[in-house]
Amino acid sequence: MDRTTCCVVGGGPAGMMLGLLLARAGIEVTVLEKHGDFLRDFRGDTVHPSTLNLLDDLGLGAEFARLPFRKLEEMRIQVGGTTVVMADMRRIPGRHKYFAMVPQWDFLNLLAGAAAREPSFTLRMRTRATGLRTGGGRVTGVRYTDEHGAPGELAADLVVACDGRDSAIRAAAGLRQRYTDVPMDVWQIRVDAPADALKGGRVFGRFGGGQAAVTMDRGTYFQTSYLIGKGQDAALRRHDIQWLRDRLGTLFGWDAAVTGTIASWDEVKLLEVTFGRLPRWHRPGLLCLGDAAHTMSPVGGVGVNLALQDAVAAARILAGPLRRTAVTGADLARVQRRREWPMAVVQASQRGEHEMIRSALDGTLHGDRLPVPMRLLRRVPPLRTVTGYLGGIGIRPEPTPDFARVSPGARRR
Repeated sequence: MDRTTCCVVGGGPAGMMLGLLLARAGIEVTVLEKHGDFLRDFRGDTVHPSTLNLLDDLGLGAEFARLPFRKLEEMRIQVGGTTVVMADMRRIPGRHKYFAMVPQWDFLNLLAGAAAREPSFTLRMRTRATGLRTGGGRVTGVRYTDEHGAPGELAADLVVACDGRDSAIRAAAGLRQRYTDVPMDVWQIRVDAPADALKGGRVFGRFGGGQAAVTMDRGTYFQTSYLIGKGQDAALRRHDIQWLRDRLGTLFGWDAAVTGTIASWDEVKLLEVTFGRLPRWHRPGLLCLGDAAHTMSPVGGVGVNLALQDAVAAARILAGPLRRTAVTGADLARVQRRREWPMAVVQASQRGEHEMIRSALDGTLHGDRLPVPMRLLRRVPPLRTVTGYLGGIGIRPEPTPDFARVSPGARRR
């Protein structure tokens, strides 16, 4: 049976970042990723200013800058005929005053490449964690199937679940989230577009006429999230696909040449939105982070940033105990205490946004009767910088661990 000091389940942003940081602390860490690559559509594709600052500290800023990405400095939505600037990043502190819009697989490949240069790091692709090893009242590792379907076990002093909203490791540990009702699910759609229809890397939302959607210009297509009432997917799919094309065309002003690229309902992917949190993120030998600990709503696009900051905090707090192979329940509880408050603040904000979405979907949200927060953002422009900071940097930004920093110009081998 193989052994590692820390087993991270899930090769998403939190899992890959945690693996990289712990490896830079000299800790033996193994990341298990069930897929064979990182090429998956409709993942969080915005890299926040706080993450860009972190990449600079890690000596990866120049490498990231070579990736193809677009800069987002403002976030706007349109309600009926009224436009509201929801956030403005151009005056936030720091070097990076924008969101970098980059495919998540490029970001993850960057982290994987950096981690691979650390001798204590191992990434096992096509390896699915299927359960937990336990003994003496604690988690002692994971069970898995490898790329050939063969079963195996990996012993570990600590297992970290970074395997997302449907976390198999969370379920295997008997941990249950407390869920809150949400008003919507989301259809995720790639809408190909000619160059003259694109908007220069913008993210823009449209609300009106009982509809709500947000689209991101990805250079050759619109990555679009169309909101529907919770549980309405099956009923709405009884319509001909032209029904959806017409609604998107009306909402965004797209002509038939754009909407006609949606060939069938097979191209419309459903995200069943869940929204909840674990009362306790850990048990002896196990810690949950990111969506495995607190499943965020997609509104605002903050879930990835929260997960990454969870990973930074966990690496900083747990590196010392892991070096001593002496991670205690108190250490794991310290991670939760550090990250629980910012998570709770963001979820409270998202609940408010859900109410706006609810009114948009039932047709009661109008440009001439905006909710109070939107009216304030229109009348007091400096508030847009505040919302830009909260969205781009976060409630409690996590400092980069000293052991992971690279001085400017230095190269790690």
